[in-house]
Amino acid sequence: MLKKVYGELLNKGLHSYGRTKTMHYSYMLTNNIHTGQSHCSPRSFFGVEDYLDDDNSRPYTYQKEKKSKNPQKHISFKQRTIAYMEPFTLDVFISKRFVQASLTHRVTCKQVAVSGTNSKDIKAALKSRCDIPACLAVGRILADRAREADVYTASYTPRARDKFEGKIRAVVQSLIDNGIDVKVYLD
Repeated sequence: MLKKVYGELLNKGLHSYGRTKTMHYSYMLTNNIHTGQSHCSPRSFFGVEDYLDDDNSRPYTYQKEKKSKNPQKHISFKQRTIAYMEPFTLDVFISKRFVQASLTHRVTCKQVAVSGTNSKDIKAALKSRCDIPACLAVGRILADRAREADVYTASYTPRARDKFEGKIRAVVQSLIDNGIDVKVYLD
């Protein structure tokens, strides 16, 4: 039965309501069980339909941005001015092999001062590149470079997976001890 239907489609085309419709073989035949009518739906390159989101702009696989329930929501003064009141942020990255810290300007996204244990001047002076003394050295050098760039305050918010203890705390404490005022925002 199925073989007969497909053979008829390939030889004659599809008949619907007395008219002959010829269709390309890349269309997929789907049957409407209740009415017995045949419908065709185009197939995409990967064999499944490309579903689009509400405004038909992007495939559904992309993450949709969250729409506010109240689009006229008031943005507070602090939310509008925080980037200008505390313009410098501290970023600390610690891996198994090295430690790196940098001060970044929020508005222009430029790095003002960078320090890490992979740089040539620090690498030779340290025994290990990822222990607590290495973190203290990175903080001290970053503080010196920040003072040269006239940066005396910074804010630090740990990443979601980081805890403010151990090596990260050593870098921040070293910055504070060497004259940089660091505001730490914990959850």
